[in-house]
Amino acid sequence: QVQLVESGGGLVQAGGSLRLSCAASRSLLSINTMGWYRQSPGNQRELVASITSGGGRNYADSVKGRFTISRDNAKKTVYLQMNSLKPEDTAVYYCNAWTYVGDYWGQGTQVTVSS
Repeated sequence: QVQLVESGGGLVQAGGSLRLSCAASRSLLSINTMGWYRQSPGNQRELVASITSGGGRNYADSVKGRFTISRDNAKKTVYLQMNSLKPEDTAVYYCNAWTYVGDYWGQGTQVTVSS
C-alpha cells in the first residue's frame, strides 16, 4: 500500500509558475515509477511526467522544456515544477505510484491557469 498526498495547486496567470508536491507514505526507492497525470473536463487522464526509482525521466511532448519532475528520497516526496504555464495546462493533477503489486493514486490537486 502507498498513500499519496498532493499539494501546491492553485490559480496562476499564464506565464507563471507552480510547484506541485506529492508526499508518499513509504520510501520512494521501493516504488518503481512515480508519475504526475492530469485530467481536464471531457478529456482522458494523461501522463504529464514520470520518474523511475533509478532516476529516469519521461515527459509528455506538450510540457517538455517547461515542466521538471524531481524527487527527494529523504523526504519521500516527488515534485513537479511547472514553468511558463498556459491556459491549456488547466486540469486536476494527480500523483501516481506504480509498483509490481499495485497502482496507487493521490486525491488530486487543481491547477488553473488564467489567460
